[in-house]
Amino acid sequence: MSETILDISKYMNSVGQQARTASRALARASTATKNSALIAIATDLDNNREQLITENRKDLAAGAAKGLDAALLDRLELTPARIDSMIEGLQQIAALPDPIGEITNLKYRPTGIQVGNMRVPLGVIGIIYESRPNVTADAAALCLKSGNACVLRGGSEAFHSNQAIAASVRCGLEQAGLPADAVQVIATTDRAAVGALITMPDYIDVIIPRGGKSLIERISSEARVPVIKHLDGICHIYIDDDADIEKALQVTFNSKTQRYGTCNTLETLLVAEEIAESVLPELGGMLHEKGVEIRGCATTCSILPKAVAATEEDWDTEYLAPILAVRIVKDLDEAIDHINRHSSQHTESIITENYSKARCFLREVDSSSVMVNASTRFADGFEYGLGAEIGISTDKFHARGPVGLEGLTSVKYIVLGDGHIRK
Repeated sequence: MSETILDISKYMNSVGQQARTASRALARASTATKNSALIAIATDLDNNREQLITENRKDLAAGAAKGLDAALLDRLELTPARIDSMIEGLQQIAALPDPIGEITNLKYRPTGIQVGNMRVPLGVIGIIYESRPNVTADAAALCLKSGNACVLRGGSEAFHSNQAIAASVRCGLEQAGLPADAVQVIATTDRAAVGALITMPDYIDVIIPRGGKSLIERISSEARVPVIKHLDGICHIYIDDDADIEKALQVTFNSKTQRYGTCNTLETLLVAEEIAESVLPELGGMLHEKGVEIRGCATTCSILPKAVAATEEDWDTEYLAPILAVRIVKDLDEAIDHINRHSSQHTESIITENYSKARCFLREVDSSSVMVNASTRFADGFEYGLGAEIGISTDKFHARGPVGLEGLTSVKYIVLGDGHIRK
């Protein structure tokens, strides 16, 4: 374990070569072998709880000395419950179906050959993330189950914690007979390692950044390999004039207040003008009681005296805080127009009892998750039945929405013949 490496280029080149070699072994590993490795990692984490907490305390002490705020220190801490959660996550991923080798769409062609698709790993995945050391275990497990080698670069503030988790990962891989280099956690805090990782197309097939907007913007602009990402979670709800008022109140309240700091939290509410005076006073009271500040258009402010006037910037802001932008719109068309102009293409929901309007919303809103009569907080890999996720993608290639095991794979065409030749 070393925080300082003198020749970063040489070190990262070695990491990349080792990952590429390991990826070939992992791609042909059986489901039973991969599951055995996941269970062995979970067991080693369980057996080394004391060591994990000891290393984590080093990070917490260093973070406190650097002046990290209470929220960041909380994210950094490995409590017994969080270690339990890491172990449970590994066990759950082991229980998930293995996507690798699955054959779909197999059809006979007029020539007699069969053509279909086989699901295959992406190869080597680079993942860059901040603060939470449990991401190390989650990312390693998802990449391992999907047959991918991975290079993980956690935040410098979690260096000792990440290296301790990496030791358990290596132990589990070796016990299962898989190469330890299938999961490598960068052993330096030097930021130059990130620059090297994202510019190694010979060794890295895709980069997944998990963190703040500035990190993701940097990765997106500098990377020389494909990036799976989302920058913002500017999520919308539109309360239609055919909405059930009680549903509208409960879904909107949950979308905003269940958690404030997540990418699928509601940030902008649009309300049809015909129903605004029926729904906003009660909803405004519920939100005010919860401590949520409303920034509204002129009509919203006339209905809710405690609201403050919204600026144009508010329609394009991910607050991650108890603040909600509210705008009154004429109808569904105006709502969709607003969403497609201001959304970050993460998650949008319509509250309506009108089937035709719901279908229109689903068809015309261009976001990675589009919902009807449901909280935006459901935009999550676990809630979608993916078992776990490595992140959310608002890109259109290669994955979109919550990225689970299948999102970490690709497909290749397979052709089955019996001596067929083309005439």
